[in-house]
Amino acid sequence: MIRVTLKLYASLGKYLPPGCGLDHAVSVEVPAGTTMTDLVAKFSVPEVACFLVLVNGVFLPPSQRASAHFADGDTIAIWPPVAGG
Repeated sequence: MIRVTLKLYASLGKYLPPGCGLDHAVSVEVPAGTTMTDLVAKFSVPEVACFLVLVNGVFLPPSQRASAHFADGDTIAIWPPVAGG
């Protein structure tokens, strides 16, 4: 098992467990070999809502989200699509 931190921003915050507070984050233990696809499924976050994904501050392209594995201590930050003017 490894421990990672998941941060969900904007409208995705509703998928975090209650009590996560203003840091929009939860520390979670997951099996080694967990991918972004596995992690968001654990929290029932729709993959189509995961527009911008950073792992330790580095962009994770959509083509790598189902295959890139996390390491112990990684921080995964996810934002939904946003629009504005």
